[in-house]
Amino acid sequence: MISRRGVTSALTEMEPAMTYVVTDNCIMCKYTDCVEVCPVDCFYEGENTLVIHPDECIDCGVCEPECPADAIRPDTEPAMETWVEFNRKYSEIWPVITQKKEPLPTAAEMDGVSGKLEKYFSEAPGEGD
Repeated sequence: MISRRGVTSALTEMEPAMTYVVTDNCIMCKYTDCVEVCPVDCFYEGENTLVIHPDECIDCGVCEPECPADAIRPDTEPAMETWVEFNRKYSEIWPVITQKKEPLPTAAEMDGVSGKLEKYFSEAPGEGD
């Protein structure tokens, strides 16, 4: 089996690839500290949130502690399957983002608000780089 880095690895054949995903707390915040540290540029930008392409993520974990909203989670946590598919869907249609931008003006007040996916999510793409 060929890994995402293009190197044959027995480890990748035995263990499924893990990924990190962006969850609903990013919606209406869109902090971009995470994109600046990503070594493989696997973040994609929507109008009011970010997503990670699960097939491009190399499981390095450097993005997770950089998120001020604690919106990035490993897919090994409970109930993350829905977020993996959400991230996959939008990463395939939104533009890549590799440079830090200012968060949305609503970031501080929206951090931690529940129900953001149902109330505020926009399918519109962001600007990207």
